[in-house]
Amino acid sequence: MSEKDLATLCATIEPEMVEPVYVYCSFPDFTLPGGFSALFTFREAEGLTAVLDLRDADQYALPYTFKARLITLKVHSSLEAVGFLAVVSARLAKAGIPCNAIAGYYHDHILVPVDRAIEALSVLKGIRESHL
Repeated sequence: MSEKDLATLCATIEPEMVEPVYVYCSFPDFTLPGGFSALFTFREAEGLTAVLDLRDADQYALPYTFKARLITLKVHSSLEAVGFLAVVSARLAKAGIPCNAIAGYYHDHILVPVDRAIEALSVLKGIRESHL
């Protein structure tokens, strides 16, 4: 069952980083080239934003920006939860770490710069520790 209570979300957060490095690409024709498996896509007025594995972007010489690592906040957060991502982003901002958030059906996820990913993971684990 999804959780809405902010204190419970913070107390049970289990951040987990996955291995690939991801990058943001834009496709003005709104078409993701065949064979690509995007982490996620988002349709904007200017084109299709796709977050792809860096290896795929490099293999096909695609222009990209923001090399990032994905951290999943392994707690089943409700899409109606209030303040959880605000706590996460505020803690990361205090440490000077930018993040880009994605809400999935089961979990929230954030993308953080590759060179700050280990530090970001530590900051996020601190959220749980501060609520024990």
